[in-house]
Amino acid sequence: MKVAVIGGAGYIGSHAVKLLVERGHSVIALDNLTNGHRAAVHPKATLYAVDCAATAALAAIFQKEKVDAVMHFAASAYVGESVQDPRKYYRNNVANTVSMLDAMALAGVKKLVFSSTCATYGEPHKVPITEQFPQNPISPYGHSKLMVERILLDTAAAEGLAFAAPRYFNVAGSALDGSIGEDHRPETHLIPIVLQAALGQRTHVDIYGTDYATPDGTCIRDYVHVWDLVEAHLVLLENLQPGKGLFYNLGVGRGYSVQEIIAACRNVTGREIKTQMVQRRPGDPPALYADAGKIAGDLGWKAKITDLNEIVASAWRWFQAHPNGYR
Repeated sequence: MKVAVIGGAGYIGSHAVKLLVERGHSVIALDNLTNGHRAAVHPKATLYAVDCAATAALAAIFQKEKVDAVMHFAASAYVGESVQDPRKYYRNNVANTVSMLDAMALAGVKKLVFSSTCATYGEPHKVPITEQFPQNPISPYGHSKLMVERILLDTAAAEGLAFAAPRYFNVAGSALDGSIGEDHRPETHLIPIVLQAALGQRTHVDIYGTDYATPDGTCIRDYVHVWDLVEAHLVLLENLQPGKGLFYNLGVGRGYSVQEIIAACRNVTGREIKTQMVQRRPGDPPALYADAGKIAGDLGWKAKITDLNEIVASAWRWFQAHPNGYR
């Protein structure tokens, strides 16, 4: 299959490109390189530096490359920033996705796997979270992703689009061979922040709230390994149905607290990591983790890398070898 990976130079997108190439698919990566890295793209994939807003350019690439399917990872994804600059999120995540759908329609591409998020559920009334939970986002980021889910449903009904919209929980880790990893500017993900402290690049790690109704008082989240996540995307791509959408939670089905993450990082690195207790952040629910049983029952996908130390160790290999990221 010829697959176009939008955001293919980013963290998750570059892992998807690597997986697709290794599984024998022909791959093109498209990225505006605002946050992506050329060095992250597999050498057997062709990289196009293009923005999703450029409908005609995207359509021309899809037609030239005879693309069969698209995986769409490009998005703005900082919840706090989305509150401060909501139009950026509606422009990049919604309007630019519509532009990409227009390009797909012009090129006759009918298959899509789109990155959605557990942020569409907002603050759930209980955990674990199933796909049947109400979707009540509490941030412009979550709203933007839910809007795209609705747009995809309407497009599927009108045009026969076959799509999947997996809802991610916290994505973590790096390629198991250490070849590519996580390099965000600024970094907001917990495991990379803690590992940067282990490298001496940060003096300490802030813990936002220690009085939650959880066993150790800190927030609990579901951490799914990036390689498991992109394997799920390939499974979804292989099971798309014309005119229909597939919605699945992607997680390991259990949560780890902030304190547990820090303890695992200390264990894996063998280094002291200082912490500082600070006030809670507005809108941080005590616990978020998935019930991933639906995709296991329907399609046979289940996360394989579920040991926290193994997840952290894969990230640590990357950070030790690339302390300055891709620079």
